[in-house]
Amino acid sequence: MPASPLSTGRRTPSRSGRRLVVVVGVVGAAVGALLLAGCSAGSSASSSSSYSKPDKDVSANLTYAVWDQNQVKAIKANLAGFNKEYPNIKVNVDVTPYATYFTKLQTEASSNTLPDLFWMNGPNFQLYAANGKIAPITGEVKAGAIDPSNYSKSLDALYTYDGTQYGVPKDFDTIGVWMNKSLFEQAGVAMPSKDWTWDDFQKTGAELSDKLKAQGVYGAAAGMDGQTTYYDTIFQAGGKVINADGTKSDYNTPAAQKGIAFWTDLIKSGASPSIKQLTDTTADQWFTSGKLAMYQGGSWFRSALEGTDIEKDIVVYPLPKGKKQATVIHGVTNAVAEGSKHKDAAQALQVYLAGKTAQQQQGDMGAVIPAYTGTQTAFTKSMPDADLQVFLDAVEYAEPLPVSKNTAAWNTLETNLLPSAFDGSEPVADVLKQLASQMDTALAKK
Repeated sequence: MPASPLSTGRRTPSRSGRRLVVVVGVVGAAVGALLLAGCSAGSSASSSSSYSKPDKDVSANLTYAVWDQNQVKAIKANLAGFNKEYPNIKVNVDVTPYATYFTKLQTEASSNTLPDLFWMNGPNFQLYAANGKIAPITGEVKAGAIDPSNYSKSLDALYTYDGTQYGVPKDFDTIGVWMNKSLFEQAGVAMPSKDWTWDDFQKTGAELSDKLKAQGVYGAAAGMDGQTTYYDTIFQAGGKVINADGTKSDYNTPAAQKGIAFWTDLIKSGASPSIKQLTDTTADQWFTSGKLAMYQGGSWFRSALEGTDIEKDIVVYPLPKGKKQATVIHGVTNAVAEGSKHKDAAQALQVYLAGKTAQQQQGDMGAVIPAYTGTQTAFTKSMPDADLQVFLDAVEYAEPLPVSKNTAAWNTLETNLLPSAFDGSEPVADVLKQLASQMDTALAKK
């Protein structure tokens, strides 16, 4: 959600705040884990798996909880269409700032007073699904009301727990490389082929930094944001962050070491600012200020470039290829509360919002990149010369954001331990061995 939810490059939790959305959310999940574990434990997959479209005269008052005020206009447009089908279902859109969204949701979960429908992101999803707080979409799928094939398989997998799917994404984001053509011209460095490799990226970054050193400009940036940097390169190296069932770390592997070393090597070569520099001024800020030629970031970053002096100089490249091509994908889903007193009406709204009409409307109004295949044209046209199609093409080789039932615990370990690898104070292999060991301990806790 957004990330996204996952970006340090955005201070507000909407499209360009996916990383912020996920990072803040998983911290909140750690706080609320005991609350959730103490009530109604057990998967909600045992709930009714049937679904029938409600009669058009069904009456209900629903609460729909979201965290992004910027999307409310599009949401209300969706609700106007929904009310043409169900005029007696009234929907209150409850907006809670992301900083407190999951804290509030956890309190509601513990008292069985969750909103009828609410936004959920990947890092928090399994915690709620495992504790029976979210209704599965099994019935809607069997009835043909929702067709998961209309969405990315990777995102369908993100919202599947213990073999049961609980939602389809309402939007998505992938990762690419934002390139400032003007800085390439100033440096006299040719733009690389879009069919580029890790080696091409490293050499281009180093050359740009060398040629533009006098202006204080760097070629690339090795930020410590998993979604936009090292998760992608670990996947590209053929590795994983966590095993398929979310019980063991995969950090202590040659592939993970290669994925992290991609970024530590970038710093050592002088192609990237140091981690201290990137802590003081984040990579996206280096880029928007014209001091960074290549920024590996999410599709949400588009809105941060609108109206800036560099907007006309921007083009997007796919991520460079390692052993294979890969990018992280994430998106937010609409979840129905298992304990909703109006579950039939809430599911009807969930179905409507997942449909092509509502998704197209969301995209056309610029709220998000809608997840429904074939509704993303408005996004690509928003910066027609930048080739935003790269982000849509990336869905074909995307890997879901790494998550588990207690994502927060090991996200904290990453934050605490990885800096010593990135600043060069400890060997990558030693740091990842320690990280994997502590991560396994955290994952073993129920």
